[in-house]
Amino acid sequence: MKKIHLDDLPLNCTGKVDTLHCEGAIRRRLLDLGIVKGTKIIPILKSPCGDPTAFVIRGSTIALRKEDSNLIEVIL
Repeated sequence: MKKIHLDDLPLNCTGKVDTLHCEGAIRRRLLDLGIVKGTKIIPILKSPCGDPTAFVIRGSTIALRKEDSNLIEVIL
């Protein structure tokens, strides 16, 4: 098991959420989006400049900025 930040996860590779390194409103927002421990997450698209990135989470596609995806640690 290798742990990396969500932003470093290659496109179309599946990772499992392990840890959220944040508190307050941003933590609540990520939890509300379904980003909880054990959730599978797949990066599918990056914008031309690399920020934001689109992810598939629980059957929905959401976009996260690099500063937010760096707060999420995933297991490969």
